[in-house]
Amino acid sequence: MRKILHIDMDAFYASVEQRDDPTLRGKPVVVAWRGSRSVVCAASYEARKFGVRSAMPAVRAERLCPDAIFVPPDFTRYKAVSRQVREIFLRHTDLVEPLSLDEAYLDVTAPKIASPSATATAEAIRAQIREETALTASAGVAPNKFLAKIASDWNKPDGLFVIKPSQVEAFLEPLAVSRIPGVGKVMEKKLADLGIDTVGQLRGFAREELEARFGSFGGRLHARARGIDEREVEPNQPVQSISAEDTFERDLLLEELTPAILRIAEKAWAATRKTERVGHTVVLKLKTAQFRILTRSFTPDAPPTSLQEFTAIALALRDRVDLPASTRYRLVGVGLSGFREADESAGQHGLFAFEAPPDQA
Repeated sequence: MRKILHIDMDAFYASVEQRDDPTLRGKPVVVAWRGSRSVVCAASYEARKFGVRSAMPAVRAERLCPDAIFVPPDFTRYKAVSRQVREIFLRHTDLVEPLSLDEAYLDVTAPKIASPSATATAEAIRAQIREETALTASAGVAPNKFLAKIASDWNKPDGLFVIKPSQVEAFLEPLAVSRIPGVGKVMEKKLADLGIDTVGQLRGFAREELEARFGSFGGRLHARARGIDEREVEPNQPVQSISAEDTFERDLLLEELTPAILRIAEKAWAATRKTERVGHTVVLKLKTAQFRILTRSFTPDAPPTSLQEFTAIALALRDRVDLPASTRYRLVGVGLSGFREADESAGQHGLFAFEAPPDQA
């Protein structure tokens, strides 16, 4: 039986800003550049009360919270704090799987420092983070990654939640299916159409039926509904790709995709800012109404260094789709791949003059 922790720093970027500038404490802080093409990197809990969330367009955040204080992100500083936190994790276990600058899975089944329980280890880590960084973190303790991630969000901010093996079934029974990773708005509606709103209701469906309706994801739904997740904590797994995608309520023509590409590119770009590695290849994914999947990619001479560059390439890739103009699309995704360590890309500095990518597969 594994003992897994999911540690998640609370409103990380915004909390670092409030820690370093006492005048920001207790105020609604939004970490983002101002402008119509900017996206929120993080929001303090004071700003979240107004509905401001990460990956949200900055102009919308400003409408929701007119008194918000906008602070431009300082990723060098955030990465330095992230390294401090990582060093604390490694005191307790070598099995640390970072997900981003502000969260990680830890396997503490056999901790390096003697501890009476996984819960005690989580408490020790949280105390050390508070003492050494003056920041807070929330933790989830559970038998697997799926449950630990849900648990870490249960008592945020600055909280701890434990799901013991004997409690898994009772905990999952009333849980909304939207809490299962991968269940977005569209999938939530499809499940609701089947009369499935909770994990307990999902449990009543056989694996075969779920797979027939949702393919391999149906199998994952069946397993998660039973609290099953056999994935191991994998240390030193570098980020290879980051993307975001969305399925539309109605199928759209290619020429109608611009607003969706802009929105999804903002979300994907915000996610790429949470890793220390640098992505080089922009990828556009489309799925037609007939479920045909197309991808287009382009690797510029230097990696994109701004949302504007990233979005411009994504839009240019859309123009390389050569299906009939009457083709309709049900999904679009935008992402970055070809990630390398930052020092490998050090020679590729400065903004490049963007040109439409050539017609390459």
